[in-house]
Amino acid sequence: MEKEESRKNSSEQKVKVNWKNLKKVYAIFGFVRPYLNYLIPGIFFLMLSSVTLLAFPYLVGKLIDVATGKQDWILTSLNTITLVLVGILLVQGIFSFLRVYLFALTSERAVADIRNSLFRKYMFLPISFYDQTRTGELISRITADVSLLHDSLSITLAEFFRQIATLIIGIVIIFITVPKLTVFMLAVFPIAIILALIFGRFIRTLSKKTQDYLAETNIIVEETLQAIREVKAFTNELREIRRYGKNMTEVVRIALKTAVFRGGFISFIIFALFGTIVTVIWYGATLVSNGLISVGDLLSFVLYTTFIGGSIAGLGDIYSQLQKSVGSSERILDILQEREETVAIEVQKHTMSLKGTISYNHVKFTYPTRKDQQVLNGIDLNIHAGEKIALVGASGAGKSTIVQLLLRYYQPDSGTIAVDGKDINNINLYHYRSRIAVVPQEVILFGGTIRENILYGNPDGDEKQIEQAAKQANAYDFIREFPDGMKTVVGERGVKLSGGQRQRIAIARAILRDPDILILDEATSSLDSNSEYQVKEALDLLMKNRTTIIIAHRLATIKKVDRIYVIQRGKIVESGVHQELLNNMDGIYSNLVKMQISLAE
Repeated sequence: MEKEESRKNSSEQKVKVNWKNLKKVYAIFGFVRPYLNYLIPGIFFLMLSSVTLLAFPYLVGKLIDVATGKQDWILTSLNTITLVLVGILLVQGIFSFLRVYLFALTSERAVADIRNSLFRKYMFLPISFYDQTRTGELISRITADVSLLHDSLSITLAEFFRQIATLIIGIVIIFITVPKLTVFMLAVFPIAIILALIFGRFIRTLSKKTQDYLAETNIIVEETLQAIREVKAFTNELREIRRYGKNMTEVVRIALKTAVFRGGFISFIIFALFGTIVTVIWYGATLVSNGLISVGDLLSFVLYTTFIGGSIAGLGDIYSQLQKSVGSSERILDILQEREETVAIEVQKHTMSLKGTISYNHVKFTYPTRKDQQVLNGIDLNIHAGEKIALVGASGAGKSTIVQLLLRYYQPDSGTIAVDGKDINNINLYHYRSRIAVVPQEVILFGGTIRENILYGNPDGDEKQIEQAAKQANAYDFIREFPDGMKTVVGERGVKLSGGQRQRIAIARAILRDPDILILDEATSSLDSNSEYQVKEALDLLMKNRTTIIIAHRLATIKKVDRIYVIQRGKIVESGVHQELLNNMDGIYSNLVKMQISLAE
């Protein structure tokens, strides 16, 4: 499967260019529209730059004619022509600078808008989207694909106009100055170019095949190194070496085959293309010897054909770049057109509060990625304001799903969820979530400082509130022990802190948020006894006067909650307080407690 993905990824860089795809590119170029006041003058200066540069071959020819005794009625001396050439180069340099700067203004600002739009989209896409999309793919869209569009806007677009202008103006000039030689060239050159294109396409196909096999070989390396412990544990070192060697043999075979055809292609280019050039020059020399054109005209013609040939080759590269740009545009537009969460974002302080009464009314749910598996099967659940309840059950029973639906990460297939008597879908999602705090089992901290991570719970918090939150979370003492205190950098995902320290930072973050509804996802399950005691003490303080939902695996931690709900196969099968459920000797909860006690012993 990974091999098939590798082939797909290696081929997605280029797509077929047609009108439908070009419309998508045009849609992306909508980001350029606000900056047309930079782009249009940039195109104008590019055209002027191309025109002035194309005067260069003409003047070089005149320079030769004057040197050989042929006089021109305007350009009468070598010094005059040389001064004009220097003037043209100077003007061309000025035009080129203005063109580069204006195109840079356009591309940098347009690409910044694309990146901002993509990142904004990432922030408002629903969790269901992230369930089906790899993070690496999303990063690739905002980096590699946008960079490709940046190159297209800053380089490819300019080169396209330049090459088109050079091609058209160059052909017009040589047709006017040396019509016979131009007609002869146009009759001979297209044949060689068409044959070269056909040959080149065949070689590109072979090269792509080599890259595909090389990608497969790299996957073997990646898989083996990631699972090196398993490789050694099962003594499969030689097997992996043989598997890698087999693929490398195939890579070498195709690469050598490609080399044979590439060598033939180079020989063909040398013979056909340069042979064609020799033929054209021979015909031009014949015209010179017959007095039909001057030596300067022939030299100008050769220089112009060099410019024209470079333009044709450049257009080939531009087409290849356009294929990549079309692919990038498609992938970026696919994301930009994804449906967002129905979030009414308002950049202001939270203006609402919740009492915390929660009710689930016959809620059914299946995950979008697992449509064949019913996760919740008619959940009815009522939680009073300020009540502390616990959800227990085996893994996969649906405990976390109940909480995720409350957070509106997903929509129920049927049934409703209400908070304070209102359907949660009718509450402003931004303000609604701002009144909920989650302390997860696996705490994720950002790579900044401790202060920044606590402040993430409420960006409007002041220093006194941050310090108070840290104290209430039993985190202040260990924070003070660090040389940098609150300014201590926690590292990527908080790797520089222990599990208990990360947990208390997460609790401080939740305290600073001052939520109306609190969700605890087994916040002490992976801690040692000392850390667990400190975290539990902080949690007891955090839960005061708040509606609290605890997802519990260690049942000893939920003895004092107001009510326990036992979930099995997406249904509530038992409910009650700890002792009441424990007294039911044949009950699921009672058996779970006995099992945990037995395992502990």
